[in-house]
Amino acid sequence: MGRLDELDLSLKLTAVEEKRRLEAAWPRLQALRLALAGLLDGGPIGPPVCVVFEGWDASGKGGAIKRLVSPLDPRHVRVAQFAAPTYDEARHHFLWRFGPALPGWGGMAVLDRSWYGRVLVERIEGLARPDQWRRAYDEIVGFERTLVLEGMVLIKFWLHISSKEQLKRFKRRAADPLKQWKLTDEDWRNRRKRRAYRRAVEDMLERTDHELAPWQLVEADSKRYARVKVVETVISSVEAGMRARGVKVPKRPD
Repeated sequence: MGRLDELDLSLKLTAVEEKRRLEAAWPRLQALRLALAGLLDGGPIGPPVCVVFEGWDASGKGGAIKRLVSPLDPRHVRVAQFAAPTYDEARHHFLWRFGPALPGWGGMAVLDRSWYGRVLVERIEGLARPDQWRRAYDEIVGFERTLVLEGMVLIKFWLHISSKEQLKRFKRRAADPLKQWKLTDEDWRNRRKRRAYRRAVEDMLERTDHELAPWQLVEADSKRYARVKVVETVISSVEAGMRARGVKVPKRPD
């Protein structure tokens, strides 16, 4: 039994509950972001914040990212999306291409996919040799430890949905002309390999979960529940990261 089996995918929220909790969370998220940028009460800039999203195809990463960044000024957050490495990127060490997207002090970045592709799609699709993806676990942990020890608040999400829910979302996309572009032949191929991908996900969770950057697993069969959990987890993680680094956390309004 793996960690994914422990998740309760029946968790859900009504539209009213989602709206209430997001509207309560967004002002707090905005205050934290301004504080980290040195734009609240004239304080110094704070540590960089990097939020990494991984998950199944159609697990709702895009919708969760949209709710996370929507209350923030576009100048104060950067969203970067990653797919398979290009020919030129593949000529370098696999971590090389992610450097430019990482935030500096006072900054915030959200990554839609990340270096974890090395031990997921690159492993399953044969884009990396076995010796490459097997040593990547330790390389990733070392990379993340370096970032966090230099001050970064690194928050990693895996959005988990059931096979049944994924199929429902695929079919809805296929039937919607405005969403068909989201569904590719590769998505269907990946679905046929779900068992192999699941083993790879469990290996990833076991090998790359560490105290400086633990995995946050999100029950995402309910998009509303997942979106709220992501936003609230980022808030609590940023607050904890600020305290751990001796940075003043803005007071919550009475």
